Amino acid sequence: MRKMLEEKLARFEELENQMSDPEVLANSSRISAVAREHGSLVRLVKKYRAFKKVSLEIAEVTSMLESDDAEERELAELEMDELKVKYEQLWEDLLEMMIGGEDANRTRCIMEIRAGTGGDEAALFARNLYEMYKKHAETKGWKIEILGTSLTELGGFKAISMAIEGEGVYRELVYESGGHRVQRVPETEAKGRIHTSAATVAVMPEPEDVEVELTLDDYRIDKFHASGPGGQHVNKTESAIRVTHYETGISVQCQDEKSQHKNLAKAVRELKARLYDRLRQEEEKKRSDHRKTLIGSGDRSQRIRTYNFPQNRVTDHRINLTLHRLDSVLEGDLDEIIDKLREAYMEERHDA
Repeated sequence: MRKMLEEKLARFEELENQMSDPEVLANSSRISAVAREHGSLVRLVKKYRAFKKVSLEIAEVTSMLESDDAEERELAELEMDELKVKYEQLWEDLLEMMIGGEDANRTRCIMEIRAGTGGDEAALFARNLYEMYKKHAETKGWKIEILGTSLTELGGFKAISMAIEGEGVYRELVYESGGHRVQRVPETEAKGRIHTSAATVAVMPEPEDVEVELTLDDYRIDKFHASGPGGQHVNKTESAIRVTHYETGISVQCQDEKSQHKNLAKAVRELKARLYDRLRQEEEKKRSDHRKTLIGSGDRSQRIRTYNFPQNRVTDHRINLTLHRLDSVLEGDLDEIIDKLREAYMEERHDA
């Protein structure tokens, strides 16, 4: 944790230097990216600098406790009590601000929701999840931009990816990654039997352009006709785009825009996020192989939550939390679940 905070402080100071560099200032896209990253670190760095200051003060007062002067020792003891309270509070604040690891303070992330087992019912559930996150984002004042969709004839999503931007967005959504399961009676079920379907959610920090460099030689571009549910043609021009990264084989396609250039820009943007996320996951695995975290690794194969419609119940399996208000959760009221996950993270860090 301290090592990570020192790295963030060093990065912040590096960005400050870049913001006064004439070469960076002359490049509008680069200075914009640098300014965004700098802005995302301001609160954390301010808090960490205050923590370091208190740590130094504690060291100074500790030496005063060894004084031969009784009055000086008494004053030092009183000051030490105050400093310890400050120290603990600042450390708690830093722990909370670092939920999500090194990317905790990202103000942009990409979320992908993909239907799993269950056919049309799974696709409809994927749409329910999208609407739930959309409503939650609206209550937070976050901005959502759809990057790509794949619809079914019944209006469900085989897959949907979106960019979400706002204060604390990645820190709040990071633990939504994983398998989500639904238990309900589908509208198409004549005998009223409860079916179980699934969808997966992946939440990835969106890097700045300067953090992931891609050239045209790094990926292949395929152009094709955009199509809708059942193969129905949406347009007759090759506006849909698929980009495939040569080295990793990661592929992203986008067909929502009528403009080929806009689809390409969105696809490359998502590709960068996937590449950054892959690197981040590899680094995280190296650091945490020895310890399985309580609230999950963010692996989409891990089942994290069940939504039971007949009982109006939602259960988060990682923290054994059950709420009997599924209706309000699906309306975007995720605060209680997110808060409980944060508490579990904080307790885990204290016990580590």
